[in-house]
Amino acid sequence: MRLTDTVEEWRVTATSTPFTGAKTGVRSDRVEMPDGSLAQRDYQVHPGSVAVLALDDQDRVLVLNQYRHPVRRRLWELPAGLLDVVGENPLYAAQRELYEEAHVKADDWRVLTDVYTTPGGSDEAVRVFLARGVASAEGERYQRTEEEAELRSEWAPLPELVRGVLAGELQNSCLVVGTLALSTALASGGLGTLRPADAPWPARPF
Repeated sequence: MRLTDTVEEWRVTATSTPFTGAKTGVRSDRVEMPDGSLAQRDYQVHPGSVAVLALDDQDRVLVLNQYRHPVRRRLWELPAGLLDVVGENPLYAAQRELYEEAHVKADDWRVLTDVYTTPGGSDEAVRVFLARGVASAEGERYQRTEEEAELRSEWAPLPELVRGVLAGELQNSCLVVGTLALSTALASGGLGTLRPADAPWPARPF
């Protein structure tokens, strides 16, 4: 049996936006349940994100260490960023984030996986790209600020990342999903089975 997520939308009888921040907001909907009752659903409204699993010719993955205030942790993560440029192609956003956060470029791009990070409380959708043929970018480095000014980068062997994920030592969602998706792809049909970089993305059409 082949499983696939499907589009469905229950009737919203009332909606409001009690908070709007610089990049995201909170929406409150009154949703009609199948039995006719009404329930309130509050969730984060998010523009969407992209993440990049950059893989070098030694099967090492580029990871960044960054402080994340909401969880009071320094997390190892993939280069990633918001889709905060209206109408921007997700691939271009991913290429920009790889350059800005790590001063790295790549010449082979595929879609590794798509994920809703927390669909019970946010509409955030993330596309995780696989980037190969990596090299240092030309020109001056992008000037990072705030938490990003403290970024530290490493090239980590894929098996070590898998071990850390399964041990609960690495917990960033995009790193977890990307690492396990890549490991699965390599162990099954190979990277040639991955979707092209411009594959449709219904969650965030472009």
